Amino acid sequence: MTETQTRDKPWLIRTYAGHSTASASNALYRNNLAKGQTGLSVAFDLPTQTGYDSDHVLARGEVGKVGVPVCHLGDMRTLFQEIPLEQMNTSMTINATAPWLLSLYIAAAEEQGADISKLQGTVQNDLIKEYLSRGTYICPPKPSLKMIGDVAEYCYRHVPKWNPMNVCSYHLQEAGATPEQELSFALATAIAVLDELKPRVADEDFPALCGRISFFVNAGIRFVTEMCKMRAFVDLWDEILLERYGVDEPKYRRFRYGVQVNSLGLTEQQPENNVYRILIEMLAVTLSKKARARAVQLPAWNEALGLPRPWDQQWSMRMQQILAYETDLLEYDDLFDDNPAVDRKVQALKDGARAELANIGSMGGAIGAIDYMKGRLVDSNAERLGRIERNETVVVGVNRWTDGEASPLVGEDGGIMVVDPAVEQEQIGRLNEWRATRDNVAVKSALAALRKAAAKGENVMPASIACAKAGVTTGEWAGEMRAVHGEYRAPTGVSKAVSNKTEGLDDLRAMVDAVSDSLGQRLKFLVGKPGLDGHSNGAEQIAFRARDCGMDIDYEGIRLTPEQIVEAAKNGAHVLGLSILSGSHIPLVEEVMQRMREAGLGTPVVVGGIIPDDDAARLLAMGVAKVYTPKDFELNAIMRDVVTLADPKAVAAE
Repeated sequence: MTETQTRDKPWLIRTYAGHSTASASNALYRNNLAKGQTGLSVAFDLPTQTGYDSDHVLARGEVGKVGVPVCHLGDMRTLFQEIPLEQMNTSMTINATAPWLLSLYIAAAEEQGADISKLQGTVQNDLIKEYLSRGTYICPPKPSLKMIGDVAEYCYRHVPKWNPMNVCSYHLQEAGATPEQELSFALATAIAVLDELKPRVADEDFPALCGRISFFVNAGIRFVTEMCKMRAFVDLWDEILLERYGVDEPKYRRFRYGVQVNSLGLTEQQPENNVYRILIEMLAVTLSKKARARAVQLPAWNEALGLPRPWDQQWSMRMQQILAYETDLLEYDDLFDDNPAVDRKVQALKDGARAELANIGSMGGAIGAIDYMKGRLVDSNAERLGRIERNETVVVGVNRWTDGEASPLVGEDGGIMVVDPAVEQEQIGRLNEWRATRDNVAVKSALAALRKAAAKGENVMPASIACAKAGVTTGEWAGEMRAVHGEYRAPTGVSKAVSNKTEGLDDLRAMVDAVSDSLGQRLKFLVGKPGLDGHSNGAEQIAFRARDCGMDIDYEGIRLTPEQIVEAAKNGAHVLGLSILSGSHIPLVEEVMQRMREAGLGTPVVVGGIIPDDDAARLLAMGVAKVYTPKDFELNAIMRDVVTLADPKAVAAE
């Protein structure tokens, strides 16, 4: 490095973390900060994300599994104990309940004596991608967009260093989006939000508000394409802010983004290979100075197996630190400027994204195009999986070079951390204690004021903060939003119409026809997602392929109770498939099987999810016919199993 060169500051180094309880997560955060992490990234459990208290019927089996439960101010207080929030940069991955969790955070910070105008961090607060890919929505799109605007407007006036929204393309890629779709769908979301915000502030204040909108993206294994995608994002965002909104100040047109690299490509087979995948994917968002991430969080090598342990998270953090502090990357200007191959790829991505943006615009923008975008994602994901099945896309250890040594990293504990089932009852106990000791008169008054503000179309943030301080719970806050705005069922993206996609499926379609003849009706396959798990990609692809094979599919989307699924099974399902990726498979499948027996249903049940071997054995002992995990990527093999299970001749032969 010469005397005239200055070394860039490293990006924020984060680890996406949270599990079990607020106190356990607090210990994890303080430990990670001591190891050199420079910001926090909070993972909330599914009940918290979807607006339910830990004792709600839909929360059963989900408490503390994929994140930390936060039901009230006491939980938030514990979560950040001994962490000075005025000095911290905190990212909270929260969407439907973003106004509420930010209210709890502000209330906890004020208890610490913080000046809330100095708070720094981000709430994800992107509901449109929830309808498309992640599934933690509550209310319909229009009131949800209004609440996104409420958070942004409040933060601009009172918490000016806070990023009030992370336009999240991460889950779009996880749902199968092409780079052009990732660019266009995310930018369409940002446009919808900016259009919502523009009338709320004076014209002279709007550019600064634009400057607080950030993005959260995904970086996949095709790292040259991914790096070019990020450069395209930079150019397109600058173009939109300048041409559509007239933002003249360049600093307000900066594309500011954080990233978690791809989890979709992490494999259960030969999981040690994931270390290399994660490193390569990180390069896509760090090598190009023009398009470098401002915050990076990396998955752990074992996330296709289950919940990472602290050591696993430390290993991923060290990867970032070595790149940021040991290498000379941060000493140079952009390495890819004036590279003709890069310029051509960036231009092609921008052209494709502009065309798709125009298409979405013709449908009325992101809100009007939700059904269209969902359908395109399901189609793209089906094409991606088909290429892997046909060996057109090589995945090392999955469809090529599958023989290998057993991984010593897995060890006796299965290579993952398991949340103690007792955590749920302990959390419910604390919740009941909170309710018993709070001022219920103050709670009722605060909720009434919240309901009034929401019904009148006022900004809900002041009333939400008052609710947080009064002791209102997550479920109570969300209950008011449901009461005022109603609930929403997002499109599944899976049409029930007869499919004409028959390539490579002739044998399977013939099997389905033969078994349907034996049954005296079309083979009916019910696909259900019990609990709060909104990761619907797997269930959608199973339903999509079953439809292509000629089955009569019954798939109503996410967030069903075991009772609802068993009621649906009474309508003549020949096979029931359950998809659960949140780790709550044992209690949810157990309840489904019990209700099936009580209803006198002998329908064969198959289960898919991130399921350790010991849990798979328990499920089979409950009477589950087949268990599938991410290593079972050949959908046609699963289809053969379903047809065989439905075949009355095969059952008679047994």
